[in-house]
Amino acid sequence: MSPDVIAGFQQSILPSSLMATGVGALIGLVVGMIPGMTISSGIIILLPLTFVLEPNVSIALFLGLYVAGMTGGSFSAILLNIPGTPSASATAMDGYPLSKRGEGGRALGISISSSFFGGIVSFLCLLMIAPALANLALEFKAPDLFSLIFFGLTAICSFAARSFIKGLLSATIGLAIVTVGQDPVMATERFTFGNADLLGGIHFLTAMIGLFAIPQLVDNLKPDAVAEALQRSSAKFGSVLPKMIDLVRVKIAAVIGSITGTFLGILPGAGGPIAAFISYDYAKKISKKKETFGDGNVEGISAPESANNAVAGGALVPMMTLGIPGDPVTAILIGALLIHGLAPGPLLFIENGGFAYGIIFSYFWANIFNLIIALCAIRLLVKVLATPKILLMPTIAVLCVVGSYALRNSFFDVYVMLFFGFVGLAMRWLDMPVVPLLLALVLGPQLEEHLRVALTASRGDVTIFFTSPFSLLFLCLSVVSVVWSVWLERRHKETEPTG
Repeated sequence: MSPDVIAGFQQSILPSSLMATGVGALIGLVVGMIPGMTISSGIIILLPLTFVLEPNVSIALFLGLYVAGMTGGSFSAILLNIPGTPSASATAMDGYPLSKRGEGGRALGISISSSFFGGIVSFLCLLMIAPALANLALEFKAPDLFSLIFFGLTAICSFAARSFIKGLLSATIGLAIVTVGQDPVMATERFTFGNADLLGGIHFLTAMIGLFAIPQLVDNLKPDAVAEALQRSSAKFGSVLPKMIDLVRVKIAAVIGSITGTFLGILPGAGGPIAAFISYDYAKKISKKKETFGDGNVEGISAPESANNAVAGGALVPMMTLGIPGDPVTAILIGALLIHGLAPGPLLFIENGGFAYGIIFSYFWANIFNLIIALCAIRLLVKVLATPKILLMPTIAVLCVVGSYALRNSFFDVYVMLFFGFVGLAMRWLDMPVVPLLLALVLGPQLEEHLRVALTASRGDVTIFFTSPFSLLFLCLSVVSVVWSVWLERRHKETEPTG
């Protein structure tokens, strides 16, 4: 066994790492089940802790939150028919009918066990695929890396948005923001307008806090639908431990969800909701009881729940090996790693192999803690749904301000955070996706660096991007993703009913 694998496992079982993973899982279950809170928002609120915690501890904390947040979204979906996360929307279709029949505990047990199964399957894929893909990526040169990042951006613009034009505009805004500050090669000022605070550029973590947290706070000013639903629902939902007969019945659906979720998680921009609904559809097609889907079929719970947790492990594959985030959460995780000077990518396995495998094994422990805490503390956790927003929202607002200030001990960053909060609101009102902008903020500096290195090496000859096989492959994939997205958009408009 490789020394790096052993070192990574030892890192993951350090008391500090295990404690952080457990705490993250507990927080993730709470964040996931509260409608109006997202996993991205939860991690962003905790980001300032990155400055005081060791890298392995902070990543273990975030992985625990990531994994458990996916599971937590199903709690409110099953009990209240209000999905805590977008991925849990598919779970609600069969989970809530079971809950109405007084079988909420049964539905929750299937949800938790399926989430665990999906997480473990994606962990095994991560453990086997990531090192091999990293070794392949070591062959990439500057033109290949530029084209790879470019493909990541086009994929996100194409598949993370209903409109390709709006996705492209969002990414362009992000790339424009990246140019503020000092030129990375010549160190000349760019778009600072004489403001010394802008010399260091716009900190991407400050922008993330504003883009995600402020719109969530505004959304939660609406009437509290959760409190009304809690009043209508019964607090008793029976035993949560899944029965063997149910586990046998959902085994095929769980396998379908796990494989689908892992595969779609590896693709940038696919995300949990797509994986959940595709898995639900596949499980329905092969089920012997198709007619019961939507009326409380446990297979309809297992398939999407195993899928959305498998997405988490799948999304870590491109993040760790290529430096390309598979979803918004892994984009934030890249930011957390960059703070500690650990750039995700193929060199992570060469220069910090023990740490890279530590991340993989911490993901495994996150799934273990998620299962244990969810099964043991479900009755207590559900009570958190009744937390008044009048207490929750001001606390989150204060944490956002403190976190923004703590990044560079500057009130200017607080103003930047508020500005991006208004940008996030404007984009939401204009139905523009935030994810391409977020990805551009994270990957923009690398995109510019590899572009300039490649053009410098070729003395300005752009054909270098087409003569390299890897670069040409990624550019072709970029074209395919754009054409596919435009075709789907046009087809949707043609099939849309008129009048």
